[in-house]
Amino acid sequence: MPHPKTQGRELALQYLYMQDLLEGKEVQTLGDFLGVQTPPPESAAADFARQLVNSVLEHRPELDGELAACATNWKVERMAIVDRNVLRLGLAELIACPETPYKVVLNEAVELAKRFSSEEAAAFVNGILDKLRTRHRPTEGAAQQQPSESSAS
Repeated sequence: MPHPKTQGRELALQYLYMQDLLEGKEVQTLGDFLGVQTPPPESAAADFARQLVNSVLEHRPELDGELAACATNWKVERMAIVDRNVLRLGLAELIACPETPYKVVLNEAVELAKRFSSEEAAAFVNGILDKLRTRHRPTEGAAQQQPSESSAS
């Protein structure tokens, strides 16, 4: 069984995909969506999915603006629905969940892209989210790349 956060990300992606695909139409609530999953998700997974979905839906215009700025020659609305929602999800988690290391966020997003889209999409997702990581978590990446004082001796 996957880690609750991994399961939460997957549920969030599925719900966001449905929202995006059916935009302008009546869509079931996230609670209803989670309620019909078989088997039912663990409460920690459902809670994390809610946190991510709420973050994406609340900040979607800002997230899309950042994605558009980083995705040279790609309009967000022209990206594959799965790919843009994996990117929205990853960016939202980078911003809203500073306790999650950026490498975990990127790896999980890449795995979602591989599972629900393609290898090419996974590379695209990794490149865009890594650019965005430098904007939102510049010190986290820099601290991991600098040699420690003890190894410099």
